[in-house]
Amino acid sequence: MDRLIAARVFVSIVEQGSLSAAARTLDLSRAQVTRYLARMEQWADARLLHRSTRRLSLTAAGERALSGCREMLTLAEDIETLGGTDGGQPRGRLRVACTPSLAQAALGKALTGYLQAYRHTAIDLQVGYHPVNLVEERIDLAIRITNQLDPNLIARRLANCASVVCAAPSYLAAHGMPERVEALADHNCLTYSYFGKSLWRFHRHGRHGGEGDGGEVSVPVEGTLNANDPMALLEAASEGLGIALQPVYAAAPLIKSGRLVALLPDWRPEDLAISAIYRSRRHMPPALRALLDHLAEWFGQDPLWH
Repeated sequence: MDRLIAARVFVSIVEQGSLSAAARTLDLSRAQVTRYLARMEQWADARLLHRSTRRLSLTAAGERALSGCREMLTLAEDIETLGGTDGGQPRGRLRVACTPSLAQAALGKALTGYLQAYRHTAIDLQVGYHPVNLVEERIDLAIRITNQLDPNLIARRLANCASVVCAAPSYLAAHGMPERVEALADHNCLTYSYFGKSLWRFHRHGRHGGEGDGGEVSVPVEGTLNANDPMALLEAASEGLGIALQPVYAAAPLIKSGRLVALLPDWRPEDLAISAIYRSRRHMPPALRALLDHLAEWFGQDPLWH
């Protein structure tokens, strides 16, 4: 177990870029991290890191050790999640990654239901906007909102994420209401780094609320604020800075309260897929299979995600 902890510390040092950052991430003291690194180098009988005042870099032995440590940690976590309890219930700890806004709007509730149903399981929820590497970051399941998944990934579609174009009343009073989607090109549009930063896509609603009367339109947009956090854009839009394209689940409360106004009712922004991404269909722990089924059922029962 001591070597397993040392391996986890070594991987964290490399991923975080410093001993101090690894100590904060692992909730250890700097002295403990230094001791574990020294043990790793003692067991490897080689120097693993080049250390300077500015940065750390791996030696050739360190490159080999990093690969071995990651494999060892993955194997240890796979063993931890194998099998079920005597009563046939899944057990084990899963690492799940998700964006902050979706974690707050949905995953907190969905995971609560799962953990209450499967008492012998536990979840480490990793929240962030960057696309995770399942193997390197030892993630069992990543929840992504995108229509551009790598075709080599193994994914299960859970739900749709509908979006809405919205702006504050103060912005509309100063700059006018866009009557056509093409008019968005003349407005200050607040853009999200990971989705349609410069091109927003729309479908025209049909006569009975469906799509199909006007086909698809793509509008080039730009503005004074681009961010990798959609919640920052939502707040800026509600303060009157510009027009934002936001997930319905995030914008709906502000629209209901009157801080934002939904625009272009005859046009529907392109839906995005909410997908669960995982490493293997063959070697899926029972706890992960149960979580996938639970999430699909949970999203499927709420009309917001249809």
